[in-house]
Amino acid sequence: MANFSKSNVPRFSVEVYQNEYLPEGGREVNAIVTVTSTGGGTNGGTTAGGASASPASLGSLPGPGASAAVVLMVDCSGSMDYPPTKMRNARDATAAAIDTLRDGTAFAVVAGTHVANEVYPGGGRLAIADDQTRAQAREALRRLSAGGGTAIGTWLRLADQLLHSGDAAIRHGILLTDGRNEHESPEDLKAALDACAGRFTCDARGVGTDWEVKEVTGIASALLGSADIVADPAHLAADFTRMMADAMGKEVADVALRLWTPVGAEITFVKQVAPTVEDLTGRRTQAGPRAGDYPTGSWGDESRDYHVCVRVPQAGLGQEMLAARVSLVLPDPAGGTPQTLSHGLVRAVWTDDMASSTSMNPQVAHYTGQAELAQVIQQGLDARKSGDIDGATAKLGRAVQLAAASGNEDTAKLLAKVVDVVDVATGTVRLKAKVADADEMTLETRSTKTVRVKK
Repeated sequence: MANFSKSNVPRFSVEVYQNEYLPEGGREVNAIVTVTSTGGGTNGGTTAGGASASPASLGSLPGPGASAAVVLMVDCSGSMDYPPTKMRNARDATAAAIDTLRDGTAFAVVAGTHVANEVYPGGGRLAIADDQTRAQAREALRRLSAGGGTAIGTWLRLADQLLHSGDAAIRHGILLTDGRNEHESPEDLKAALDACAGRFTCDARGVGTDWEVKEVTGIASALLGSADIVADPAHLAADFTRMMADAMGKEVADVALRLWTPVGAEITFVKQVAPTVEDLTGRRTQAGPRAGDYPTGSWGDESRDYHVCVRVPQAGLGQEMLAARVSLVLPDPAGGTPQTLSHGLVRAVWTDDMASSTSMNPQVAHYTGQAELAQVIQQGLDARKSGDIDGATAKLGRAVQLAAASGNEDTAKLLAKVVDVVDVATGTVRLKAKVADADEMTLETRSTKTVRVKK
């Protein structure tokens, strides 16, 4: 197991990429904000390729590394017995994840059916990872068997209770399901997600091909985690090990992207655009006069990009203004003033120089295309499912075009399993007559994954 020193302290930097020049009458300012955390985790963080801007500021967190708690939620519904190897693979994967826990991490295992049951350690508490508790947990996993229904909201609520039974700063869930959430209403699941949002992060995985993509991706989205498909249950152990290793690399939680705007300016939208597309606009919480916080979850060594769009008041040629101040803040557990980790500025300058005002910043252009790519894939697959062949062909053709233009080779390969590409440049495609369920679900699940700007 990796050795995690408590001296690992993350340092955050903010870089702002934009074309600040607006034409006369222009009111929309777009910027890509790159946030990088280094020195605190194990994920080998990188900055955006080709970045030419210098950090506006650089900040680090004081004190020792954060303690962590993890709850693994394993689907044990009746469908996990078909084929029987699926349940065995799930047990093995959970055991592999437990083996990846670093010493001192609080953890628990929950068996999910139409109810949620504590598998280990029991008693509404968390165990502390060491050689003995890991062995006990592996033994408890042997007793897992399939039977019953699926009510994921109950699993999440129990995980929330367990994660908050201790004082861990970083709280994380890992959820595995193989079926649809058929034993509770969509409203019940949404209520559970609303109750858990901001209290812990959660990675979600669908195993096999009988689960609902929008359910699993919706869970990960609401809880600021990752979602993916594991079509072959034999690959679960490797995936769970990677997920747990990533969770163990997180060193600071509850970091917020704070945006302040001057009088007359307002935020149009805020989206995470790398490593995945995630619209954060509706998650704003007020943070004082003219400021709002957008959640970013937990951080290790990594870099993420955010697209910020600001609508500014009209101004005359030659005038300039601060369109927005971008800060990374960490709440004070005692309710005091949040700590500012780093910050950057978004500017607006009005000019009659046509070349300056019509030039789109490369980062902004790239991620605008990546966001459209995720959208047209979803629209194309929805059209395909509804029998709208022309609509599906047009949308997925546009997706092929965008994937090629942005260098998103992984998405291009997934698209090629759903359509026959006639001409990449024009986005001319034909829908394949027969598509494997796993291929279509993989494209849908991974549609929001993006690539960084090319060097």
